[in-house]
Amino acid sequence: MVTSSESSHPIIDGIAGRVAAVTGAARGIGREVADLLTKHGALTAYLDLSEPPELTAPTERFIQCDVTDPQSVDNAFSMVERHLGPTEILVNNAGIFEILPFAETSLETWDRMLRVNLTGAFLCAQRVLPGMREAGYGRIVSIGSSAGKTGGSKNTAAYGVSKAGIHALAKAIATEYAPYGITSNALAPALINTDMVTGIADLVDRIPVGRLGEPTDVARAVLFLSAESASFITGEVMDVNGGFLID
Repeated sequence: MVTSSESSHPIIDGIAGRVAAVTGAARGIGREVADLLTKHGALTAYLDLSEPPELTAPTERFIQCDVTDPQSVDNAFSMVERHLGPTEILVNNAGIFEILPFAETSLETWDRMLRVNLTGAFLCAQRVLPGMREAGYGRIVSIGSSAGKTGGSKNTAAYGVSKAGIHALAKAIATEYAPYGITSNALAPALINTDMVTGIADLVDRIPVGRLGEPTDVARAVLFLSAESASFITGEVMDVNGGFLID
């Protein structure tokens, strides 16, 4: 159900008053997701290594978090619980991207890509799921990529593998936690207009809708999957790509 607030913004059901935590929320897609959840009434924790600029709403809170460090993750979500309450909506967005030919991908680069993009999501989900299970409610949305389906278009093996892992992780959580009122889904964006597309923006001519995606396109999909009305959708990998990949 969609209603209208006094400010005329449409309000998505089941968001207002919920505690949301968004990783990688300082900029780009994560910032857009966190801001949109806040606009719809969520109490939002912005988790990142560095503080995002201009947080002004009283329902917003920056909490420093290194998603690759189990202690940092535990500390961050303990802060969320202390200041806002138990996490009800988790958005696993923190990620890195690097274009490297397979033969030039070092083990260090491979490990770092997996730690940030995949292990970070695992640690965050593992930290919040017991509370969600106890409450009988939860929404987890993890940001994957079309590269997780295809392996990527240009020299992105490590990135593609990490995002394929995100898709599988979302499905595994969905299967195990569906009986407890918890949904888990992933998004598979492609060619979103952020710093990450530097060097591959020339692929825009392969997008049927004729433009790069915007962070708001991804944020709106997150908002939909976080809503009460999406309670029958779980284990899905939703494309957000303007027709770049139709599978």
